[in-house]
Amino acid sequence: MRKLLIVVDMQNDFVDGALGTKEAEAIVPNVKKKILTYPEENVVVTLDTHDEDYLNTQEGKHLPVVHCVKGTEGWLLNPEIASVTTKAKVFEKPTFGSVRLAESLKQLTEWEDIELELVGLCTDICVVSNALLLKAEMPEVPITVDASCCAGVTPESHEHALNTMRACQINVV
Repeated sequence: MRKLLIVVDMQNDFVDGALGTKEAEAIVPNVKKKILTYPEENVVVTLDTHDEDYLNTQEGKHLPVVHCVKGTEGWLLNPEIASVTTKAKVFEKPTFGSVRLAESLKQLTEWEDIELELVGLCTDICVVSNALLLKAEMPEVPITVDASCCAGVTPESHEHALNTMRACQINVV
């Protein structure tokens, strides 16, 4: 069985930029170490990707902080993570979860058995959204989230998201 690592939104704006937190900064070494345990071809990266008109979108009206605008410094992966994901398949996503990622991985299951592990930011928004989307698309594929490689908007919302994923039969370690 092939095990794939999905690195969710480890971008500058979420680590130490517009929406960064000390908890997000603290997981960077753990995430880098985790990536290095996988063959390069088994690492997938998502990038939260917005346009200049972000504040006019539904998300922007609810979270009026411009972030991850394509081509900006904040949109780029954290340098430590970028240095170990040069060969990763990248999925840009305009919202929390990536339908394209789920569809692509589901197609892969037609040829081989896979299991998935997710790490990244933010546990309570994009990690949980992608984990649940993947679980809905592929209910028989084992999915794990490494809590030590995730951070939420707050420590409390991080724990709530982990509990939600556990309740939905996603393995949290």
